[in-house]
Amino acid sequence: MQNRVCIPDYEYAERIAKAAKLIRERGLDVMLVASTESDYANARYFSGFWPLFERAGVAISANGDAALICGPESAIFAKDFGKLDKVFELKEFRESADPSYPELKADTFRDVFKAIGVSGDCLKIGLGSYVECTLPIYEGLCDTYPKAEIVKCNDIMIELRKIKSENELACIREGFRIIELATDEVIRNLKPGVTELQMVGVAQRVIYEEGAEYEGLPMYVFSEDSTRHAISRSRYRTIGKGDIVQLNLSAKIDGYSPSIGLPVVMGRLEGERRKIVEFCHYAHEWTESRIKAGVLASDIAKDFYKLYCDNGMKDNFVYGPCHGTGMIEVEAPWMETISDYKLEENMTFQVDTFISGPTFGVRWEKGIAVTKDGCESMTEYLKKGIIEIDG
Repeated sequence: MQNRVCIPDYEYAERIAKAAKLIRERGLDVMLVASTESDYANARYFSGFWPLFERAGVAISANGDAALICGPESAIFAKDFGKLDKVFELKEFRESADPSYPELKADTFRDVFKAIGVSGDCLKIGLGSYVECTLPIYEGLCDTYPKAEIVKCNDIMIELRKIKSENELACIREGFRIIELATDEVIRNLKPGVTELQMVGVAQRVIYEEGAEYEGLPMYVFSEDSTRHAISRSRYRTIGKGDIVQLNLSAKIDGYSPSIGLPVVMGRLEGERRKIVEFCHYAHEWTESRIKAGVLASDIAKDFYKLYCDNGMKDNFVYGPCHGTGMIEVEAPWMETISDYKLEENMTFQVDTFISGPTFGVRWEKGIAVTKDGCESMTEYLKKGIIEIDG
């Protein structure tokens, strides 16, 4: 594909150099990040490699050398797809079926660390992706280095990933271009009698035809009662007249995973249902208006919660108002009432406004990039307001 929007190779090297500086400042000898197929971001951030079935990792030394780690079945795959020259296969990164590979002479953590200039036993090892570090990986580290001090250093990864480069922003913008086309096509095909899953299939066709590498998240089309779910999956349910249909569609561009969420009504929205949907849209636009560099994240979140309370929606509140976005559609940092950081230019968030009630829910969601004086909206699709389909 000509002129594909992607992260250039030199940027991976820059990321490793920035990580090494933070590793030195923390007094670490080495940092290990681990990833799964579904939560691939930290390993892919440094290596470009996205594992399938197995796990993946990247080890970075304080001197700035790095190696990619994969499972026993992915060595050739990792060398072909990854951006790092040093690739090691460790049994600790095996798939969940837990094969033993009795004939395999696998590499070890000592092999990996030696190759990037880390030696000795009394090491200080940082785990840059603590949640994604599986038990076999952690136990392998402990068994190999019983005298090591193993510490969490998730903050290093948050620091590295929170500010997006121009290449990252370009990937996110391209994702939104494609999602808008997919949303248009789903709305054109929405009618009583189709199923939620059929509409997901319509969106999938468009994003792949337009150049996405994958869904940015498991795309969903919900209707009626399942719209109450903050997280859920589409069903074989047939969409009917009068239904509220929630769309959340996405496209992954070289690892970056934006999404658009909005309700579509199969008919005319009336009464209390309209009041709730309109309030949610108002809260969404209110949030966007508060975002700019220098603002304390917790101030926005506290006022957002107060907005729900003041409008009689306290019991309908689930979370909000924003979460970080980038390689994973939902990534750190979240914007919560206890968030003590200030917004910075080129931080990216999904303005994710969700409300859940006894019989239905609604979400308005899109991506923004923080600017000095406000924010750049990555899509204007939600400015259309409530979309009502006759038929």
